Amino acid sequence: MKKLLLPLMVLALLSIHTTGDAQTKAEKKIAKYEAKLQELKEQIPPPPPPKVKELPAPVKKSSVEGITEYQLANGMKVLLFPDQSQQTITVNITYLVGSRHEGYGETGMAHLLEHMVFKGSPKHPDIPKELSDHGARPNGTTWLDRTNYFETFAANDANLNWALDLESDRMVNSFIKNEDLQTEFSVVRNEFEMGENDPSSVLMDRIISSGHVWHNYGNSTIGSREDIERVPIDRLQAFYKTYYQPDNAVLMVAGKFDPEATLKLVNDYFGPIPRPTRKLQTTYTKEPTQDGERSVVLRRVGDVQYLGAMYHVSSGTHADFGATDVLVDILKNEPTGPLYKALVESKLASSQFGYVFGLKEPGYAYFGVEVPTDKDLAKANEVFLATLDAAASMDITQADVDRAKTQTAKYLDQVTRNSEAFSKMLSEYIAKGDWRSFFLFRDAVQNVTVDDVKRVAAKYFKPSNRTFGKFLPTKTPDRVIIPAEPNIEELVKDYKGRELVAEGEVFDPSPANIDSRTIEGKFANGMEYALLPKATRGNTVAMDMTLRIGDEMSLKNMGVTDNLTASMLMMGTKNMNRQEIKDQLDKIQTTMRINGGGNSVSISLLSTKEHLPAALKILDDVLKNPTFDAEELDKMLLEQKAQIEAQLSDPMAIAGNIYRRTMSEYPKGDIRYTPTFEEQLAYVKEVNVEKLKDFHARFYGASSATVSLVGDFEKDAIEKQLNSQFGSWTSSIPFKRMATVFTPNPNKSEAVNTPDKPNALFLAGIKVQMKDTDPDYPAMVMGNYLLGGGFLNSRLAMRIRQKEGISYGVGSQFSASSLDEVGTFTTYAIYAPENAAKLEAAFVEEINKVRNEGFTEEELIAAVEGFIQGQTVSRSKDNELAGKLDNYLYLDRKVSFDAAYEDKIKNLTIDQVNATFRKYIDASKVTMVKAGDFEKKFTEKPEEAKPAGVSSGKN
Repeated sequence: MKKLLLPLMVLALLSIHTTGDAQTKAEKKIAKYEAKLQELKEQIPPPPPPKVKELPAPVKKSSVEGITEYQLANGMKVLLFPDQSQQTITVNITYLVGSRHEGYGETGMAHLLEHMVFKGSPKHPDIPKELSDHGARPNGTTWLDRTNYFETFAANDANLNWALDLESDRMVNSFIKNEDLQTEFSVVRNEFEMGENDPSSVLMDRIISSGHVWHNYGNSTIGSREDIERVPIDRLQAFYKTYYQPDNAVLMVAGKFDPEATLKLVNDYFGPIPRPTRKLQTTYTKEPTQDGERSVVLRRVGDVQYLGAMYHVSSGTHADFGATDVLVDILKNEPTGPLYKALVESKLASSQFGYVFGLKEPGYAYFGVEVPTDKDLAKANEVFLATLDAAASMDITQADVDRAKTQTAKYLDQVTRNSEAFSKMLSEYIAKGDWRSFFLFRDAVQNVTVDDVKRVAAKYFKPSNRTFGKFLPTKTPDRVIIPAEPNIEELVKDYKGRELVAEGEVFDPSPANIDSRTIEGKFANGMEYALLPKATRGNTVAMDMTLRIGDEMSLKNMGVTDNLTASMLMMGTKNMNRQEIKDQLDKIQTTMRINGGGNSVSISLLSTKEHLPAALKILDDVLKNPTFDAEELDKMLLEQKAQIEAQLSDPMAIAGNIYRRTMSEYPKGDIRYTPTFEEQLAYVKEVNVEKLKDFHARFYGASSATVSLVGDFEKDAIEKQLNSQFGSWTSSIPFKRMATVFTPNPNKSEAVNTPDKPNALFLAGIKVQMKDTDPDYPAMVMGNYLLGGGFLNSRLAMRIRQKEGISYGVGSQFSASSLDEVGTFTTYAIYAPENAAKLEAAFVEEINKVRNEGFTEEELIAAVEGFIQGQTVSRSKDNELAGKLDNYLYLDRKVSFDAAYEDKIKNLTIDQVNATFRKYIDASKVTMVKAGDFEKKFTEKPEEAKPAGVSSGKN
């Protein structure tokens, strides 16, 4: 448990001035919480820096663009990336072990171990609970060359001490117990089965596997189902002890911290871990040169056809990789790329994609195509392969290359301006051999020429180097020799990097400070704005804008016209076509997203101080001058149709659709009605250009709009520009809010069988008559948080995932309207269909246990602190804060609402939480929906795989 001077609930009580009996009650309450806090402190003392004998000081190795590398005496590398503009810290530790390092029978072991490391260590026996208690945003991920663990939390010394203590302890002291393996293997198998539901994902796995004869890059990181089920605990423990060591790890700390003090802390926590005596064996398997095209045919239940193709390419640090990355972007670019033009524009396919993996050893590029069932797959296949074959001789222009380079430069630039995102991305480059390879890649892309792209196209994109189609004998084989990865130490040893980007200010994310610095106003047409200028890293600025349109009557029988009108806005204007819009946004390093549906249109924008005025001009053009080009619409309709058809046999989509339809009782024709998939397909057929133009002309305008900006911008200039562009833009049909009337949910259960789908979805919920200003709301929020929130430490997660291993993803959600007395409590679980009865029983038992016994005071104290810290982290994110300010303009709220709400959370008693939960949540009154292959005959885990002394689990 983290270090606490006083629990937040006590601090809140001390701030209340009372007299007489009220004061006595408050004092008793304070004393009660102080006693409970002391009890908890004695049980789990906060982790102070360990007292160690004098350790060698870390050695500074290199520094590039604000990141400095040190090495501890035990071999561990440490990267420090201070960013005072953040109010958070991210601790990210990368272990140089992934699926590439797995041996025979060990596929998926690296990923399984990632799960097991969350099961606890001697000093941190309940890691999920600690993560929630600290309001952290954590995760662990596994890939081909590495595994990483990270947590982002509010920036303070106690949290940083805790995170370093956690990561140092679980580096070498994680339990990795057989009893945990017996439940976690099924959780991982459940995760494996989620991918098995998606034919496109399975096809990609099969193609990549067939494309690699010997190398482990051909294995899916999640592993073989058979290996997941059979892995012996001793081999998993040996794998852990081999690779989870300081000399095989790189720790990165990014955000608001003191570098000197933090480096000392890192050395105090990790320095005492001895350098292991074992010597890591370098993987030496090399994939032989491919000597002919290979093919895969996959036959499974599904509703959409797919094509895929893979090519072997160089490693991510080879001189060819930057040009290969640019080439892939050119080929799959929308709407000017050859694959898009040949397949989507011609309506042979509904969508296409492509990407290339920059790996430590020679990797691969992959392309995929989605083909609706009413399209000719053979013809699409012919055009697909012909287009790829033509890559070596196609006319690549300077404009093509510049467009791809600008797109990549924008993405990399935006990431580097966000220290949290950058720290996590660097795991991929650490895995290549050195974190500085990120900068080498960035620079390499910038220097790519047309000739470079043509050269790698001719070198790698040959049929003999492709896995997709059929074998064709030839007397003159044309083969590709893939170059070995270069010496990364030679590449980075003299690298200095570029100039540092601008540093931001130290910003206090408290509601009071946010309110005091936010400038609000209203333009003549009624549009409201909230501006929060502040210095940010890289001069970034986030914007959220919402257009509120129409009313219940005017929006009747719209089908999907409302959604598609918004989706088409960036497909071309009177001044720019689709590609020009994309090019201009890439050029000014701006990301713009527009989504619409019902009576609102949402716009989000991420830009910089320098480029914000230009970005707003593009937004103005996109919103006001769309052309709704007929050809672009046809392509979008084809894509929409394919996406809907792909859901027809998907248990996730089916269960979700039925659940929404059951919980929402609006009649067909109402804009809030949830249509069936068949109705959605019919709606798509009814859309045409004229309907979109008419919808835009009648409804679009800023009369009832709100906009907020958070970040680095000139307040007066931007306020003037917003007024000029949107201050007189009015809607022909005025907006009128559609009130929601509470109706109880039906007490029913529905199951849908989806053959040949090895994963199922469970949804259960209750409608609650409540607004977010209701006195019961804070207690209901915390009741939900304790039951199914947090990070893997809620009641549902501990029972269904941690203890019984039934579900990979399980939890609950609760939300209530700010304007109407309508709330919804929903639980969910992703699981194997054979576990349906066990899952439902566990769900009901946990609900009833809370109703009968209640949550404990210890649970509430820890949950409240974690929840409050999570709220602080959210306000520290500029994009999330912009969204909040935009919404609060509409609700006529200040951020001080959050402070009052959090005070109510802090002052909750366990009796209030338990009484509120019992008042609203009853397992006998839920709506329950599930979808999966419930008719398939399932087998038990193979008997021969049971470790000695472990029973079969049968009663």
